[in-house]
Amino acid sequence: MRDVQQQIDSLVKGSRVVLFMKGTAQFPQCGFSGRAIQVLKACGVNDLKTVNVLEDDEVRQGIKDYANWPTIPQLYVNGEFVGGSDIMMEMYQSGELKQVLDAQS
Repeated sequence: MRDVQQQIDSLVKGSRVVLFMKGTAQFPQCGFSGRAIQVLKACGVNDLKTVNVLEDDEVRQGIKDYANWPTIPQLYVNGEFVGGSDIMMEMYQSGELKQVLDAQS
């Protein structure tokens, strides 16, 4: 499991915006992941890295342990955990998500 945590850590820190989700940006496999993609597109994110957790059970469990967060999707910006679908939606509606995404690391 340690290797999975290192793999996740390098993914999170290797890209500015990372979304661990079910499916892909083009074909989300659950409603929450689809909503997360829509919110990020609405914020103008064009450098999004997505990780399909359905392709690897170790990553699927590992990301939950990494952030101590039980659900997927999970959004990371500049190496920091932002939240899941509901938090992303609340932040989007308040304008806070756009601020976080626009901030430079």
